[in-house]
Amino acid sequence: MEESTRELEVWCAGEEWCPITSTATLLGKKWHTVIIHRLLANGPLGFSALEAEVDGISSKVLSDALEDLEEKRLVNREIVSEKPVRVEYSLTDLGQSLEPVITEMREWGREHLAAAADESESIA
Repeated sequence: MEESTRELEVWCAGEEWCPITSTATLLGKKWHTVIIHRLLANGPLGFSALEAEVDGISSKVLSDALEDLEEKRLVNREIVSEKPVRVEYSLTDLGQSLEPVITEMREWGREHLAAAADESESIA
């Protein structure tokens, strides 16, 4: 079986609630879903382009998140050129398979979440 489509091992395999918990854990870090969403929307991106797409993330946090997503086989890191070194990030097949999950999360959020009220209005 191809590495990127092989099932991920989880500690709770066989439990009825395991798929939900394991998926939530996989995507539960603050920036992971945003990075996946941006790669779904834009295709492969270099580090700087990805950093620009993920507004508000620091270089260190993006680097750590990409490393984690690569370890989990959701993101592929490819060296495009040696001099200067240019790296491009793309989704693996496993990462691409998250598209319906990410889309539904975005739609649910659009439907059910509102911007925080201005504090001066709420302190009446």
